[in-house]
Amino acid sequence: MTSSNTRFAVSIISAALTLGLSACGSNDDKKGATQVAAKVNSEEISVHQINQVLSRSNTAGSTPQAVQAMSREVLEKLIDQQLAIDQATENKLHRSPEVVSQIETSRRDILARAYTQKIAEAQPKPTPEEIKNYLTEHPQLFAERRVFNVQEIVIPVAAGVTEQLRGFVSSGKPIEEVAAWLKGKDIKFGGGIATRASEQIPLELLAQIHALKDGQSAVIQAPQTVTLLRIASSQLSPIAEAVALPRIEQFLTNQRANEAVVASIKKLRTDAKISYMGEFATADAAPATAPATAPVVQAPDDKAKSTLEKGVAGLK
Repeated sequence: MTSSNTRFAVSIISAALTLGLSACGSNDDKKGATQVAAKVNSEEISVHQINQVLSRSNTAGSTPQAVQAMSREVLEKLIDQQLAIDQATENKLHRSPEVVSQIETSRRDILARAYTQKIAEAQPKPTPEEIKNYLTEHPQLFAERRVFNVQEIVIPVAAGVTEQLRGFVSSGKPIEEVAAWLKGKDIKFGGGIATRASEQIPLELLAQIHALKDGQSAVIQAPQTVTLLRIASSQLSPIAEAVALPRIEQFLTNQRANEAVVASIKKLRTDAKISYMGEFATADAAPATAPATAPVVQAPDDKAKSTLEKGVAGLK
């Protein structure tokens, strides 16, 4: 097997899967989903296993012949997997501490994801009114969407130059002069040039940046950094309502699911008895509430890099 085939096999074989392509239809369909596709020594590989792998592939629009060919390829990879499993078992690798630990880690991850998925799926879908309201309330993402060419200078807050930067912005000083001033003061900074569409900008910053005209600058404060951002140029690039509405629906669905999961985990932490041990036993060992997943809308990055690196990912 070539290295590329090996990588493909690993990606197919190790995927976490939840859906099958034979999940609907008659009783014959249900029977077919559990038929044996192959036997490897004493172990069976079912059609259901193949369908689980295929459910992660984009088979929309594929011909029956193409799907059949993909099924055969997946089956061969599952056979390779089973042969490897047999050898691992024969060599008692499943009893090694490292493998046992990895299996337990995978089990914990699968169970936790199953719970959060259950919470997410229980949330009501956004209504057409909610979707339309979001469209109306965020014109900068849709009807007034722009693509910005920006210049940035990112400085650690510890440098203590925030007020000086605000003064430079008020006086309209070119960003090149600001960079020269910082170098003259031996203040280290990062930054550069980037192109960002409105949806790639953190939502809590978008209104501020959207208000800037070409050539204007702003100072953006974050807990660990301060950024001097200049709009070198921009171009209006609106998104049609017909295209925007399904994106908004998906974004609101993700946001609602995320909030529900975070709230559920927060309540579970409140109700549970959690005791920190050893080096973690100090009062500030962990935050009172640890979010179960990253927010859909990311906050500005605290490290010295582009403030616009993360945006409204759910709307992409």
